[in-house]
Amino acid sequence: MDYPPAERLDLVEDLHGHRVADPYRWLEDVDDPRTKEWSAAQDELFARHREGFGPARERYRERLDGLARAGTVSTPVWRGERRFFLRREPSQEHAVLYVVDPDGTERALVDPMALDPAGTTTLDNWQPSLGGERLAYGISTGGTEESSLYVLDVATGDVIEGPVDRARHTSVGWAAGDEEYFYQRHLPGEEGIHHRRVYRHRVGTDPDTDTLVFGADAERATYHGIRTSRDGRWLVVSASRGTDPRNDLWLADLTSADLDFVPVLRDVDARAYAGVHDATLLVWTDRDAPRGRVCTAPVDDPSAWTTLIPEDPEAVLEDYTVIDGAGLLAVSWVRHAVGEVTVHDLATGALVTRLALPGTGTVVDVRARPVGGDDLWLAYQGYDAPQQVLHWRAGGPADQITVEAVVPGPVEPPAITTRQVVYRSLDGTPVHMFVLSAAAEQSGPKPTILYGYGGFDISLVPQYWPLALAWVEAGGVFAVAGLRGGSEEGEEWHRAGMLANKQNVFDDFHAAADFLVTEKIASTVGCYGGSNGGLLVGAALTQRPDRFDAVVCSAPLLDMVRYELFGLGPNWSGEYGSASEPEQLGWLLAYSPYHRIEPRTAYPPVLFTVFEGDTRVDPLHVRKMAAALQHATTGSGPVLVRRETGVGHSARAVSRTVDLNADVLAFFDLHLKKGTLS
Repeated sequence: MDYPPAERLDLVEDLHGHRVADPYRWLEDVDDPRTKEWSAAQDELFARHREGFGPARERYRERLDGLARAGTVSTPVWRGERRFFLRREPSQEHAVLYVVDPDGTERALVDPMALDPAGTTTLDNWQPSLGGERLAYGISTGGTEESSLYVLDVATGDVIEGPVDRARHTSVGWAAGDEEYFYQRHLPGEEGIHHRRVYRHRVGTDPDTDTLVFGADAERATYHGIRTSRDGRWLVVSASRGTDPRNDLWLADLTSADLDFVPVLRDVDARAYAGVHDATLLVWTDRDAPRGRVCTAPVDDPSAWTTLIPEDPEAVLEDYTVIDGAGLLAVSWVRHAVGEVTVHDLATGALVTRLALPGTGTVVDVRARPVGGDDLWLAYQGYDAPQQVLHWRAGGPADQITVEAVVPGPVEPPAITTRQVVYRSLDGTPVHMFVLSAAAEQSGPKPTILYGYGGFDISLVPQYWPLALAWVEAGGVFAVAGLRGGSEEGEEWHRAGMLANKQNVFDDFHAAADFLVTEKIASTVGCYGGSNGGLLVGAALTQRPDRFDAVVCSAPLLDMVRYELFGLGPNWSGEYGSASEPEQLGWLLAYSPYHRIEPRTAYPPVLFTVFEGDTRVDPLHVRKMAAALQHATTGSGPVLVRRETGVGHSARAVSRTVDLNADVLAFFDLHLKKGTLS
């Protein structure tokens, strides 16, 4: 391949006794003219190769667009007699936030496309006030996720305040009276993004005069979660360093003269979050329960816990909500990545019923009215079923669940078969994997895409996924492996794939690919992942280049020696380890994809997808890895970089997602089966 030239520096550093080469460090500087020239040349290279995708790309794009244009709908959030929800119509690029007034009138409150017709503005978060009279919401542009907060009057729809900047990743807790709220704001300056504090803000006042109420001495990279009780009296604040699987939890009485925070959980290697119902704390925790439990505690003694819903030996307790008028507690679970919902007596925890859900799917959300009412709403979806809102009324039979809302657009997903298999990893650990294939009987192995993540306590659960559906409809197989590092089996499963145990994640992934081939499910195997999943497929590429026939690596971490120096990297040392620690540097070097590239090796075809607005994972990882791989590979397939501007790590317009996924599937189509799937 005739790749764009990239100078190799003779740069080798001694780090804790390790000789660490970094020949492409100059590509870390996005403003270096050489970097700009190299990036433009990569754009041209990708454009030339995309022409070789042929008609397959357009066919995938059309099918993906049809599947994605079904739209979306969310569960309602009630405040008084108003309810708020999100809906995206088939023609819309982003979901719109609506309110339904007490008289039944439905109105749009926040429409990202009305704010920015270019489609680069996203609605990051929103929270109605306790009385439903006001709404706080955060928006950001260009994929930066750097939210600014606004407040609007719900009755008129008029914006009455904003922007309050530096409110990235904040939650909002409204006080009683709809005049004040608590929120997280980071300090100004480049370093300030790593220093977050909790403030009390009165609507209409200068945010720079807000009262600092919590976190004044918080260590670098601390995040705060904020929640107020339904009556506005109690403030619950959590504090965790980065994504570490542990946090402190505090409770404060907002009616007291001094805002004193009383510990609910402190200095314990465990997690907890809580809400207040009447005078009782309801605490979800994995303390002494890796799969989760729900406890109660009196607000005047918040660390005196009593177990209400005990840990299940197989299912992970995900969330709960109080059905206030019926005195019940609805609990959502994930059993080997499949969703369940149980209903319990709020006072005793006794099981009342198990709800009959439509199939093998995911409960995305459980909600009820904060005050009064005996209704429960669930957001539910599956691999072949777009999200719908289900409704159950307390006291009714478990199978009397009605469909309250469906996606607004007509959609006909292909008929597929979803089965869950169990295979053994290198050390014998059983791992669950979903395998999606055409419903009609087909003989012989098929070109297969294997997807994984394996990190940060995140479960890969069934979701409506046009990319997977379009691939299966074209005759392929799509597999999703529930690797260690995720939360499919609880916190022990997570910790078995982090820090010194990170290689377990890669071993699980390699074993999944081997299983697909030996069981004659896959004729060829491509691997796909993004973010931490991009690190996963980067490791798969460098550890088992012979196993994978094509690789798509999206927004990845790849230089694990220097990842902490860029983007939100400082937040993730609790997951990966830090190169500043000698032992941990050894863990990182053992799998860091950029450092494991071997010269004169036949690597499979690789497509890197990267987003220039990404402020979580800096695009420099792709630049350095692509240059190194292009230099080293002797494989016949290309190493390509697909760059995109105006978007970032997460939310994006529908048309942008469709175009990206069309390129991904056309690349796999070409290199896994030479275009015959299309």
